[in-house]
Amino acid sequence: MGQATPVAREAITKAAGDARGRVPAASVQAGTGQPGPVHVGERSTRARVARLILENGPITAFALSSRLGLTTAAIRRHLDVLLGDRMIEVKTARTYGSRGRGRPAKLFAITDAGRSAFEHAYDDLASSALRFLARTGGQESVAEFAREQVADLELRYRPVVDAASAATRAQALAEALTADGYAASAGIAPAGGGQQLCQHHCPVAHVAAEFPQLCEAETEAFGRLLGTPVQRLATIAHGDGVCTTHATDPSLVRSAAKSHTAPSQTAPSQTTAKSPNRTSSPEDFSS
Repeated sequence: MGQATPVAREAITKAAGDARGRVPAASVQAGTGQPGPVHVGERSTRARVARLILENGPITAFALSSRLGLTTAAIRRHLDVLLGDRMIEVKTARTYGSRGRGRPAKLFAITDAGRSAFEHAYDDLASSALRFLARTGGQESVAEFAREQVADLELRYRPVVDAASAATRAQALAEALTADGYAASAGIAPAGGGQQLCQHHCPVAHVAAEFPQLCEAETEAFGRLLGTPVQRLATIAHGDGVCTTHATDPSLVRSAAKSHTAPSQTAPSQTTAKSPNRTSSPEDFSS
């Protein structure tokens, strides 16, 4: 397999590194979905509202007013503008069991246009650089590059995750990801059997849509950090609202290992390289 030239690799590294950045909330120009000029000391309340919606997923006007210390009426004025600009959309809160009297709460969620307002201007450069690498070195070179980029993330997150208990590792990873702009959260998986890691923002979503190797390398790194098999259930790059990763409960892995006594048994199947639902098997953690 051919290798990229040093100049090309330097360009790729810079482009991918820059693509991890974020457009500051105050720089989003209302009504355009595009970055605007940032003035010293400027703190756009409307942009802060949009950022909270992006980072917290669907949220009520009351919750936004509580976090920002503003009246609900003031928040609704900003929400109306964001709705008019199609930066956000309204969703109806799900209710379980018998519903009380009154109207169901309105939840405000970020739209694709709103998310695009926070994406970095180097997306096109990163994509062009990776296309060049794919042409000159093949798809495996792209995968190798993706693993190399994620290795830095994994190295920085390792001490934080290792310091957490087995039960709180996913939460520790979510907090580390949030600090890097991924707006992540973690909790018990709806179906049980483990935890669910959600990333509400992906700085390289447009690039990853064309090069799924970025998502696959990240998923593999999550599995190594958490020390348990993980599976990508959804990605923003493939049109989902949130990047969702399921992490198997470590106790289930230990139980499976104890019952895995027959030498002829085959290892759990993995999805193909082109699928966003990359699964790490127990064998990945046997070393």
